Amino acid sequence: MNISFNDDNAKLFISNQEVNSLQENVDHLHADLENKTGQGSDFLEWLHLPSRMPPSLFDLIHSIQEEIREQCNAFVCIGIGGSYLGTRAATTFLNSTTNVKNAPEIYFAGNTMCSDYHADLLQTLEDREVCINVISKSGNTLESAIAFRLLRSFMEKKYGKKGACSRIIVTTGLQKNVISDLAKEEGYRSFQTPDGVGGRFSVLTLAGLLPIAIAGIDIRALMDGALVAENELTISSDLSINSAYLYAVYRHLLFQKGKSIELMAAFHSSFEYVLEWWKQLAGESEGKKGKGLFPASAHYTTDLHSLGQRVQEGTCNLFETFLLMEKSSKVIEIERANGTEDGLDYLEGKSLDFINEKAYKGSASAHLEGGIPNLAITLKERSAHNLGQLFYFFERAVAMTGYLSGVNPFDQPGVEFYKNNMFSLLNKPNTKKGK
Repeated sequence: MNISFNDDNAKLFISNQEVNSLQENVDHLHADLENKTGQGSDFLEWLHLPSRMPPSLFDLIHSIQEEIREQCNAFVCIGIGGSYLGTRAATTFLNSTTNVKNAPEIYFAGNTMCSDYHADLLQTLEDREVCINVISKSGNTLESAIAFRLLRSFMEKKYGKKGACSRIIVTTGLQKNVISDLAKEEGYRSFQTPDGVGGRFSVLTLAGLLPIAIAGIDIRALMDGALVAENELTISSDLSINSAYLYAVYRHLLFQKGKSIELMAAFHSSFEYVLEWWKQLAGESEGKKGKGLFPASAHYTTDLHSLGQRVQEGTCNLFETFLLMEKSSKVIEIERANGTEDGLDYLEGKSLDFINEKAYKGSASAHLEGGIPNLAITLKERSAHNLGQLFYFFERAVAMTGYLSGVNPFDQPGVEFYKNNMFSLLNKPNTKKGK
């Protein structure tokens, strides 16, 4: 893989003996994943999506993306959580590396119920040619349903009912629901995501692949990268070669030692929504039964000037995982100047990547001295292929962490609790507060 894992700055806190003591347990849990004998076994289809994706699905997506590009210059993804974060992570990570002719601009809705956000979005879309894709596995997610009603009304006023129908795509689960019924009634193009893949693991299904492809990203390369990771992380659970499981073991052991927060910090701005995707994946998968790391994120060096003081000298209840990029897509060097008035002559001829690396190493060593263990995950460079590897790497690691903690990583009962309370307050029929 083009992903490397470094645990040097955690060895003062976690011994090799402690890591190795979990090898037998990891072996059994790996077998549970592969044999579907562990908790949540009905939701393990994500494990081998890359190797089992039929070529015909690529062809289908290609034909749809060509049609969509001819119709619109603004494509709106309606969804929240796993129905949107994977797409946003991919488009944000790769937006400046893809220059596909006629690829529409991607907008997002249904990830908030903020009135101003949707009002501004609708105003922006007034003079654009628009297509929309509502993505909801259950079909009853409130944020997505509200946004879909708003945008469906907007589309019908803009294009007429028949014209709007040809510009609306529905992606939902296999089970009958409100959105699937509406798609059938109105004649919208409709696609299904597998029952055996939960929302936060669905970026490599049509829920993510279709909008990612429409944005101009090479989904074949994305899936090829995921396949590389699948092959490498499936073949053996040996912690000396399976870096995703080794990362999971460190996370588990650090939590047991009182490090209840994992702060994932990225030094490259393209990781912004990869961090948001990871937070949902980890938080919703692991936070159960009074267990689970609290996943937080930071953007360094920016947040070193705000959170850095807290990390360095605050309560030592966290550890850091640095998400790093070995090489940027573009190189900028500090130019040589005639004078030294700005005091930067010592940096002349050096690249921003070089300086950024020293910022990482300086903060990692300083935080370690302050009692904060840190790990590092390094991606070789920005590409769809490497992002596919990273998506799969984190999915494997989070699944293993959940199993090590003794929780089901593939359900989310706590989310349903808040929804029931909200629906009760909104007087939704047949709703009771609590679980």
